[in-house]
Amino acid sequence: MNSFFNISEKIEKASEKAMQMCSEQFKLIDDITEYNQLKVQKAFIDNSISESHFSPSTGYGYGDRGREALDKVWAQVFGAEDALVRHNFTCGTHTLSVALFGVLRPRDKMLCVTGTPYDTIHSVIGISGNGMGSLKEFGVLYDEVPLRDERLDYEAIESAVDDSITMVYIQRSRGYELRPSLSVAEIEKVCKIAKSKNPNVIVMVDNCYGEFVEKTEPTEVGADLIAGSLIKNAGGGIATTGGYIAGRHDLVEKSAYRLTTPGLGKEVGATFGHNRELFMGLFYAPHTVGEAVKSAVYIAALFSHFGYDVTPRYDEIRHDIVQSLGLENPESLVAFCQGIQSGSPIDSFVLPEPWDMPGYDSKVVMAAGAFTLGSSIELSADAPIREPYYAWIQGGLNFYSAKICAELAAQQMEDKGLLK
Repeated sequence: MNSFFNISEKIEKASEKAMQMCSEQFKLIDDITEYNQLKVQKAFIDNSISESHFSPSTGYGYGDRGREALDKVWAQVFGAEDALVRHNFTCGTHTLSVALFGVLRPRDKMLCVTGTPYDTIHSVIGISGNGMGSLKEFGVLYDEVPLRDERLDYEAIESAVDDSITMVYIQRSRGYELRPSLSVAEIEKVCKIAKSKNPNVIVMVDNCYGEFVEKTEPTEVGADLIAGSLIKNAGGGIATTGGYIAGRHDLVEKSAYRLTTPGLGKEVGATFGHNRELFMGLFYAPHTVGEAVKSAVYIAALFSHFGYDVTPRYDEIRHDIVQSLGLENPESLVAFCQGIQSGSPIDSFVLPEPWDMPGYDSKVVMAAGAFTLGSSIELSADAPIREPYYAWIQGGLNFYSAKICAELAAQQMEDKGLLK
C-alpha cells in the first residue's frame, strides 16, 4: 500500500484489525447483494428489455418504449403497482416534493411519525421558508410524532392516527440525526398500525439511502408510496441525475400529473438518451449498494478501534448506507473530511472547508470527490459544524477505494495531532 499512499504503521495495523472485525458482516452483506441482484435481473428478463429501449426520444416524448419499460421494471423490483422513473427529477427533495404535492390536497393532513424530517424538506412542508409555495401555504396541515429514546413511538403513533390523517409520512434514513435508521420490519409495523386506525390513510416513505440494503422494500410490506434519488442507491453510481416514485397506481399517476401536467402525466417527457444509464444504474445498484454498506461497516470498525463513537456499530444489521462518526470537535471533523477528499478520484486536490450550504441552518463541511456532482452513492462525508460534531458518511462505488479514503482520513487526523 505504501507504494501508493503514505499510511502510518499505527493506521495499517488498525486497518488489519478492522478487516478481521468485519468478516462476518461482509458475508451477510454478500447474501443480501446476491438476492437483490437476482431480483433485479429477473425483472429485466420478465420485461424483455432490449437495446431498442435505450433509443432517445425528443419533443413531447410520446410513445417512448424505453421510458414505459423502465417504469415496469422498477415497479416489479420494488413490489409496486406502478413507478415513475425520470431523469428530470433534479434531486431527492424534488422527487419527494412532487409526490407530496401530487397526492395531498388543501385541508388534507400529513403526519410525520419519525420526528422532524430532514432539513431540506422543511421548506416543502412549510416548517420553514414562508412565501415559497409550501404545502402549508396551499392549506395542507402538518403534524408530527416525536421519537421516544430515538426510536419509533408506536403507542403515540396509534393515538395520533385517526380519520383526520390523510398521509402518514416515514423518513427511513436518519438524516443529520443519531437515531437508528428504520428497518423494513419497523416500517411494516407502522403501516399495520396506521391502516388499522384509518384504512384509507396513505403511507409514504422517504426511501433515500435505503434501497437494496435489505431484501425487501417498504412497498412490499404495506407502504403505498416511496420515493428516492437516482444519485443515491438506486442509480448504482451510473445514473447522472433523476429520481423515482413507486407504489399504488393511482398515487403514482397523481404524482405524474404534478411532474408534468394534469391530463398528460406519464404520457409525455422526452428521454434524450438517458434511458440506458437509468436501466444500467438499476442493474448495478444491488452490487454498488453492497460495496457502500461494506464501506460503512469498515469505517465503523476502524474508528471504533481508535476509540470514537460510531453508529451503527460495525456488527449491527444495517438498514441504510449511512454511517455516523462522532469526531468530538470541529478540527477533527474538518480534518476527517479533508482526508476523505484527498483520496477521492475526482477533485482530490480540493481542500473542503465549512460553508453556508443552501437548505441547512448551520455551516456544513463536505467531502465529495465524485464523478457525479452530489452523488451520495459515491463516497462522501459531510457534517454540520455544530455539536456534537458528528460526520455522516455514505457511499463507496467499490469497497477498496472507500477503504483507502478512510485510512487517509485517519492519517490526516494523525498528521494534525488529532487522532486518538
